[in-house]
Parts: sequence; structure tokens; C-alpha cells
Amino acid sequence: MMVQSVNLKTLSCAIFGNAQRDSSYRRLQRFFSGFRINYNDVARLIVCMFNLDKMPRYLILDRTNWKWGKADINILFLCVAYRGAAIPIFWLLLNKRGSSSTMERIALINRFVSVFGKGWICGILGDREFIGKRWFLYLENEKIPYYFRIKKDANTTNKNGKCIDVSWLFHGLNLHEQRIIKGKKRIYGHDVYLVGMLIEKDYLIIATSEQPDNAIEIYAERWQIETLFGCLKSKGFYFEDTRIIKRDRVKKLIALLAISFCWAHITGEWSHRYVKPIRIKKHGRLAESYFRRGLDTIKEFLFKRGQNLCKLVTILKQCLDRHPQQNAGVTQL
Repeated sequence: MMVQSVNLKTLSCAIFGNAQRDSSYRRLQRFFSGFRINYNDVARLIVCMFNLDKMPRYLILDRTNWKWGKADINILFLCVAYRGAAIPIFWLLLNKRGSSSTMERIALINRFVSVFGKGWICGILGDREFIGKRWFLYLENEKIPYYFRIKKDANTTNKNGKCIDVSWLFHGLNLHEQRIIKGKKRIYGHDVYLVGMLIEKDYLIIATSEQPDNAIEIYAERWQIETLFGCLKSKGFYFEDTRIIKRDRVKKLIALLAISFCWAHITGEWSHRYVKPIRIKKHGRLAESYFRRGLDTIKEFLFKRGQNLCKLVTILKQCLDRHPQQNAGVTQL
């Protein structure tokens, strides 16, 4: 948080204490090579920090990837939609380039269900990458609602039973005009509801297992994960600057980033509520995000040290004490 970097050489310069920089660097290396993290406990910690288990939530699937040297860093995230910024819960390091497989997505959802239960899920949101016959079959068998954008050339049938591209069902729409298709249509071997909109010379077409009246508004929650990726990368911790390429070590690094992101976010909420409200611009959005406000607050206290460190701990406790019963274990941690 102080240096806004995940580069170990940079981090070694910011570690408190009298150790030499090379010693701090080796200490960081030993942490990532030998320390064990219980990722289910990390997920429970994050859920408690935001009190997310009080009501069903929409989950967002998305993937981020980049290349360092010859190594591909490819990460599948499962997040919770929350107040404009997706909260990371579980993540899976893929040992390949490109899209995730159906089995990898199923493994991530099953992990979530085993820890938090199926009733916690209001729906799964995902982009055009997260489609397919076996994937839809799994979600329908598990009775998990879903809202996925589909490709405009996906095959379906018109009212005469003729095979067509699904985009033909939305022919003639004006820009940003919505159209809900009556009844279900067969897509990827399954009967789904369809709703579409024309956006900038392309179609936004949503396939859902639920009634489609608000499907586009619900799917719009997916964009929160782009905010998260921005905070982890160029707007926050510069995740892509890491030189760590081993998957188990990258997974540990993501755990630290997830906790740091969540800590900054709840600190920003606290500052907005109790210190100084964040200005709202004319278009209705905040002038700065909760994450940005919280990260700057934490950085300021860390740089000044001394009594400010005690104050920082006090603020974190106040954030958690909003829900003392649910967060008793977190406060102890």
C-alpha cells in the first residue's frame, strides 16, 4: 500500500526494521515460496469484512491475463458485485493461454458452494467467453440462475423454425433500444430467455434462465469487475509489474492484493461516512472511488507511522464493528 507495487525489489525498500534491503528481499522470497495460505479462510474473511452473507448476491466470472517473458499469467476470478466494485472471493490460476474450460468454471463455482452454500447465489454474470452447452447444463442442473452475454452469430431459430443467427431477432433496433424476445429460444442446446440492445454498431444480447425484463440492468453489474482489475493494476497496485510467474506463488500474491483492496475499500467507506463525504459529480458518480480514498488514507498513516498506526488499527476495528457478531472472528484475526 505504501509503494503501490507488487515488485519484490521495490517492496524490500519499504519493510519496517533495521534489516538490510537484500535481507528483506530474501525474506519476501521465502514468504512466497514457503508460507501456506488457507484460501477458504481468506474468502470467509473478505465476506465478513463487507457483511456480504446477509442476502443473496450476484457473482461475476471474468478472466485477466498477461505475459511475462515466455510465461503466461492467466487468472479466472469469481467475485461478488458490491457497490460499484467487484469483491474478489476465489480465483483460479490457469495453466494455459486463452479461455477457461467448463470444468475450470465448475470447479470455481463448486468451491464457492462448498464454503458458502448455493442459496447465497442470486445469479452468475459473465461475458461471451462464459458460454457453452455443458456449462449451461451444469448451471440448470444445479438450479443456479445465470445472465450471460452471447455471441451475435450464435445459432437459434425464427418463428418458422428456420436456423438463423441470433442477431436477426434484434434486427431494426435503434441505438440503445431494447427488445425482449417472447418465450424461450434454443441456444447452445438449451431453452433460454433472450433480450438484446444495439450498442455502437454491435449487439448486446443476454441469455438468461430467468425472466428477462431486467436482464440487461442485472448484466450491467458485471462491469464492476473491470473496476476491480483497474484497482489491482494501473489504478492501485500495478499487479502486472510482478516478476513472480509460478502459479502457486501468484495465487498467494492475489490473496494479499484481495485483502489489501478490501481493506482500502472499507476504509474509504468509513472516511466517506465519518470524516468527509466524497463529492458527487454532475453525472451522479463519486469524484473518487471508495478504494482510492481508503488507499490514500492508509498510505498517509503508514508513512507517518507513530501514533497514526494505532489510529489505523482503530479505524479498521470501527469498520468491522458495524457488524460485531458476524465479524468477531475477523477482529480477532
